[in-house]
Amino acid sequence: MAHSSLSALHADSVSGFDPVRYLRRWVWKMAIATLILMAIGSATRVMNAGLACPDWPLCYGQIVPSQQMNLQVFLEWFHRLDASLIGLMAIGLVVLAMRWRESLPNWVPWAACFVLFLVIFQGVLGGLTVTQLLRFDIVTAHLGTALLVFCTLLAMGMALFPYQAKGTAGKLSWLSGLAVVFVYAQSLLGGLVGSRWAAHQCFGLAELCNVVNAHLIGIIPASLAVILLAVFVWRTPALDNVLRSQAQLAFGLLILQLILGLATFRLHLQVETLTVCHQAVGAGLLGTLVCFTVLSIRDRFFESGPLLIKS
Repeated sequence: MAHSSLSALHADSVSGFDPVRYLRRWVWKMAIATLILMAIGSATRVMNAGLACPDWPLCYGQIVPSQQMNLQVFLEWFHRLDASLIGLMAIGLVVLAMRWRESLPNWVPWAACFVLFLVIFQGVLGGLTVTQLLRFDIVTAHLGTALLVFCTLLAMGMALFPYQAKGTAGKLSWLSGLAVVFVYAQSLLGGLVGSRWAAHQCFGLAELCNVVNAHLIGIIPASLAVILLAVFVWRTPALDNVLRSQAQLAFGLLILQLILGLATFRLHLQVETLTVCHQAVGAGLLGTLVCFTVLSIRDRFFESGPLLIKS
């Protein structure tokens, strides 16, 4: 099996076409589209545009509601358009993974199918957010699933990334993995604060104040995990430059996120641009930690290139 896979890869390289590289670029484009989708979704929420299109999947019974178009309708309509694009790309990902499965690792078709499942589930949740009139638990699950799609795509991209392992990452993957869990949980809490408008209504309402306080307390473990990761990376000699750059980026995004979070909290989510940037930077931080985790696992447990060739 390994010999046939190597032969297929050699044939592709001779012809000038590399399925792994092409699929990796497809995955990166999907990840970027998903990040944009989450940013637009955040803008839709803070601009009170979640129900600007009262029906689903069409908008005012039309594909393009030209007569009803305003800023709020455009945000919700464009959000659905981007989601549809990601859905088509997810189908394409499965088709390409199946078509080139002889030249790809065994796990790729399964991962592609998992991405498609998440995207379909995300679409169902998107419809429910409209039909259930922005019910806060559905809105939060909608965000959580989008983050899972984003993280899965990034994990696939880093697993297919050409990487020369040095074996110096040690147990950094455990610390970065813990940071991923904390930041993901913090992102969900932030989404819950936004979907319930808890920062606006906390005063005198214990339940909503508990939501806000949980998000504020969650800053501590998430921040400590990222800071410790940056410190241990700095103290690890001969660490690969890609891993070192990712850790530095994560630390920089953490500082920016804390600044945006403080400004957003002080202004009670009244400045829409700040709120959208706060969520987008949080997603970027989560994605950077996922990339570091996958690459550090490869550095620790695998020889260079094992995830690129079938066994």
